[in-house]
Amino acid sequence: MLEEVERWLSARSWSVSDRPLHQILAAKQRTGQTVSVVLPALNEEETVGDIVAAIRHDLMCQVPLVDEIVVVDSGSTDATAKVAAAAGARVAHRDEILPRVAPVPGKGEVLWRSLLVTGGDIVAFVDADLREFSSDFVTGIVGPLLTDPDVHLVKAMYDRPLGSAAGQGGRVTELMARPLLNMHWPQLAGFVQPLGGEYAARRSLLERLPFPVGYGVELGMLVDALHLVGLDALAQVDVGVRKHRHQDGQALGRMSAAIYRTAQLRLARGHLIRPSLTQFERGEDGFEPRTFSVDTEERPPMLEIAEYARRKVA
Repeated sequence: MLEEVERWLSARSWSVSDRPLHQILAAKQRTGQTVSVVLPALNEEETVGDIVAAIRHDLMCQVPLVDEIVVVDSGSTDATAKVAAAAGARVAHRDEILPRVAPVPGKGEVLWRSLLVTGGDIVAFVDADLREFSSDFVTGIVGPLLTDPDVHLVKAMYDRPLGSAAGQGGRVTELMARPLLNMHWPQLAGFVQPLGGEYAARRSLLERLPFPVGYGVELGMLVDALHLVGLDALAQVDVGVRKHRHQDGQALGRMSAAIYRTAQLRLARGHLIRPSLTQFERGEDGFEPRTFSVDTEERPPMLEIAEYARRKVA
């Protein structure tokens, strides 16, 4: 491993217990920084309410750490929005944010638009499908940003069980993202969960980043942040165990294709000859092909959006 990465692991990898809540709260009061928590959600009625309720109870009612919880609904057909609102979140609907720009499906699209409907100096993203959620996920990732002005982005790291098998989750990370990072961006080889959906960053960084619209958003954000602010401005915090809904192998294949495309753009800013992925399912007459488009679109840095610039001036 690179000496720089070993040094970074020692200096920029922490546990949630390294920053007690009273220390984080004191830093928030001293600096006057505000914190927004964003949950991107699509058909997550079973889990989103418990996550919102835990954050609201632990970090808004008991202590004043989080200033707002915003669930951005990306077109749910179930009761996600209703459950989230009942639990205490403000719900914003993807299609109603920046309506002049036609929305496209994808997680990155939702995260990008969330910058227009939140106001925090620090923005924390939390996936809405987590089970047995602990508010430590939030305190862990915002703590370094509140206490250390040199830190600009913090990723959560955790164990990811797959069913009853410990440490077997994160299949796309191990088969696609980690090899890509080690080969092409070895400075980022120390990140335990580079694709994890729980991370926080300063708005001043997020508004300067392009956002891949789909599953490539986490890898793209990490690589672009490395180039913008440098390795020492990035950090990770151990928050324990992450339990969530796992996707099937074909869905993971489509996710991997989007992540590879995101990496390819950053390596060469080139174009795929065929930006699609063909997979196979057994049908009545044998294996039948199913072809899916690969996310190729990226949203520009939010600072380039006129509506966002006007809001900052106001």
